[in-house]
Amino acid sequence: MARQMKDSGVEWIGMIPIDWNVKPLKQILIERKEKNDPIRTNEILSLSIERGVFPYSEKVGGGNKAKEDLTAYKLSYPNDIVLNSMNVIVGAVGLSKYFGCVSPVYYTLYPRTNDYDIRYYSNIFQSSAFQKSLMGYGNGIMMKESDNGKLNTIRMRIPMEKLNMVILPIPISKEEQQKIADFLDEKVGEIDSVIVKTKEAIEDYKKYKQAIITETVTKGLNPDVEMKDSKNEYLGSIPAHWSEKRLRFLGVCQNGISKSSEYFGEGYPFVSYGDVYKNPALPEKGSGLIRSNEDDRNTYSVRYGDVFFTRTSETIEEVGFASTCLKTIDDATFAGFVIRFRPNNQEELIPEFSKYYFRSDTHRKFFVKEMNLVTRASLSQELLKKLPVLLPPIAEQKEIAAYLDGKCSEIDKLIAKKEELLTDLESYKKSLIYEYVTGKKEI
Repeated sequence: MARQMKDSGVEWIGMIPIDWNVKPLKQILIERKEKNDPIRTNEILSLSIERGVFPYSEKVGGGNKAKEDLTAYKLSYPNDIVLNSMNVIVGAVGLSKYFGCVSPVYYTLYPRTNDYDIRYYSNIFQSSAFQKSLMGYGNGIMMKESDNGKLNTIRMRIPMEKLNMVILPIPISKEEQQKIADFLDEKVGEIDSVIVKTKEAIEDYKKYKQAIITETVTKGLNPDVEMKDSKNEYLGSIPAHWSEKRLRFLGVCQNGISKSSEYFGEGYPFVSYGDVYKNPALPEKGSGLIRSNEDDRNTYSVRYGDVFFTRTSETIEEVGFASTCLKTIDDATFAGFVIRFRPNNQEELIPEFSKYYFRSDTHRKFFVKEMNLVTRASLSQELLKKLPVLLPPIAEQKEIAAYLDGKCSEIDKLIAKKEELLTDLESYKKSLIYEYVTGKKEI
């Protein structure tokens, strides 16, 4: 017999079982407002869309730095729902397994009474339909590009007083909540396991691709070629007929344009840090716009053959990524956190070879070892000019570029299929959660 349903009266919830109810969040969950003052824990907890709640000590890459004053943090207990008030609408929420302290911009929620299963309500927060329903509650929108090129497209702070008014479904009993939570724990765990394996496969393909690039641009395509010692620990043995020069003898370097924020958003094409960080070959159009003058556009121009390097970041691992311009972008300028290398001519170094050579692991190792890390990692022009550059004959550079174009295209297609699967799995997981937490499917 089909389950009898009724209209919940709430758009994101839709139909619910006839014996279910709905209530404002404040009648179900309560915000924990305990300060870490005096200090009760030194364990700082972080939150991400991918991982949920985890110890800050396990954090890798860029992102916000932890505050030194731990008394400014709030306490969080095991089985608290932790959510980022500025990013919850894109999934920055999770159920904590830890006792620790969290940023003041986070909310920590726990059941108001023993009638509610926190795992069931944590699943509601993971539903895309619920997250999207919060759009109308946010104060302000901000577009922000991080140092590693990731774009945080939405940052809307949702005041707790507004979140308290959000309507949530209530199954007929705590036992039913627990049954739904147990079921989703199992099913979502299975999906997450496949997601983890798919992500690992993607990373393996990327590493394989990077290894092929590095091997080919430093050893060539002929396995029987005579080799010689480069006398450079980063390069090892190289083909005997190849030459080597420091970058300073091949062209000139230029740091990017520096303008205040009001100059951006309109005007002429602008090549951003992210354009360089994310792409071995520069996109044919910059991702941004800037109000630049004629002198700016002459000084910071973007021409065929130019190679751009990321100059600064919070971590050494994100500095020195290169992107080669394969088509002049008229009237464009480039970001201040980027260095442009402009070859003197293309009789020694062609852009199609540069695209792969400067994206290889070889020069990354050089930068990481030679760079000084203070509060931020920074690549100076002087260090960049010391970079050793291998120079096969032009005909061989063309052969290497053509070979890598084909090989990388094959690997990119495999990666694209895995990424498509990843998208489908994430979508299925969100849909599964929604169907069960709103009672549209019965266990």
